[in-house]
Amino acid sequence: MPKPLDPAPRSYVPSVWLMRRSALGPAAAPEKTSPDGIQDWLLGEALDSDDLLTLFESFVWRLVAAGYPLARASLHVGTLHPQLIGFAWNWSKADGLCDEVKVAEAALRSDSYRRNPLFQVIEHGQSVHADTSDEAVRDRYPLIGELAAQGITEYLAVPLRTGGDYHNAATIATAREGGFERGQVDALMELLRFFSLHVERHMAMRLAGNVLETYLGAAAGERVLKGSIQRGSGQRMRAVIWASDMRGFTDLSDRLKGDDMLALLNAYFEALAGAIHDHGGDVLKFIGDGLLAVFPFEAFESEAAAAEAALAAARQALASLDRLNADPPEDLAAIEGWRPVASGIALHEGEVFFGNVGAPERLDFTVIGRSVNATARVEALSKQLGRPLLITEPVAKRLSAPLDHLGAHGLRGLSEPVGLFSPA
Repeated sequence: MPKPLDPAPRSYVPSVWLMRRSALGPAAAPEKTSPDGIQDWLLGEALDSDDLLTLFESFVWRLVAAGYPLARASLHVGTLHPQLIGFAWNWSKADGLCDEVKVAEAALRSDSYRRNPLFQVIEHGQSVHADTSDEAVRDRYPLIGELAAQGITEYLAVPLRTGGDYHNAATIATAREGGFERGQVDALMELLRFFSLHVERHMAMRLAGNVLETYLGAAAGERVLKGSIQRGSGQRMRAVIWASDMRGFTDLSDRLKGDDMLALLNAYFEALAGAIHDHGGDVLKFIGDGLLAVFPFEAFESEAAAAEAALAAARQALASLDRLNADPPEDLAAIEGWRPVASGIALHEGEVFFGNVGAPERLDFTVIGRSVNATARVEALSKQLGRPLLITEPVAKRLSAPLDHLGAHGLRGLSEPVGLFSPA
C-alpha cells in the first residue's frame, strides 16, 4: 500500500489528504502576459491540457505574470464518489507549491467547515468578499483572522458556474497593502468565468472515472473511459485469479432480514476488497456473496511478485474477517446470529480474456476463460478440505512462504488433477 504523501511544509486536517504536489513556479507561465493573453490561452492551448493540477497552477502564475498581486488561490470541486465530497487545488506564492487534495465527506460535518467562507459558496452559491482588517468578518470566519495574521489584506471566495448539482468554488487573496487595485477584482472574476469552463470539462471526466471505477473496478473503468465499449473488445492477460465465497451464505440469507444481510455483506466485502486493493489487485465482480479479482502480471515487477501480493491480500482478508468477528461495528454488533462469518478463497494462475461481453444493449466488463472456471472450482473445495485458503500448484511454485501440500485433486473440465496447497 503506498505511503501517504508528506504535506510538509503545509498541514491538512485529518479529513483532507494530499494526493499530488507540483512546484513548477513562475516557469509555468510566460514571463509577462495580459488579461487578453490569458483569455487566448484559455480558449486555445489550455484545451490540450489533461491535468487540472498543472492547468490551475499555470493559470494562477499567468495571473501573476499579468500583474495581479495574488498571494494565494484555491479551486474546490464536488464529485460523485461514495466516500469523497470533492477535490481541491491549493496554490501559494510564498512557497511556490500547488497541491491537489481530496476531501472526505466527514469534512462537511465539521464546525471548521461551517465557519469557513467556502460554506456560503458551496452550500448556498453566495460570494464572500472580505477585508481582513474587518473585526466582524474575522469573528464570523476564523480563517479570515488566520489569513490576516499571515499578511493577507483582501480575500474572495466565489462560486464557479457548474453543469449540475455540484457547487464548485474558487478563492483568491492578496497581501498588497490596501488590497487589490481598482478594477482588478472584476477582471479576475471575468478570467475565472473562462477558467470555470475548463473545470467543468475536467470534472466531467473525473466524475465519469469515479463512477466507472466504483462500479467496474479501476482497470475496467479505465478501459471503458478510453473507449473500449464494443461487444467482444478486450485483451488477453495472464494473472493470478482470486475467487472467494462467504461460508453459509444461503442459511444467513434465510435467517437475516434484508437490511441486516446487506450490512453484513458490506462489512464482509470491505474486508476482502480492501485487502485486494491494498496489495495491487483489481476487484472485478461481486456476485451475491462471491468475489472475483485479478492480480495481473503486467501490473507487478514479476509473476512471483503478483503471486506474493495475492497471498498477502488473502492473509490480510482472513485476518480482517477475524477482527470483524471479534470486534464488529455497532450496526453489526446489534444483529444476532451472523457470527462467525468466514470465507473460502482460491488463488489460481492462467490466461484470461478481459473485456466486454453481453447483449448489444447491456454489456458487462469481466474476465472469462478456463482459468477463471478452474479457480471457482478450487474455491468450492476449501470447505471440504477444511482450509480457508487454497492455492494451486502454478501459484504455489512462485511463493516463498511454507505451504502444506494437500494432494492432487480432479476438477471438472480439466483433464489432469491439480495440486493444491495451503499456508502451513
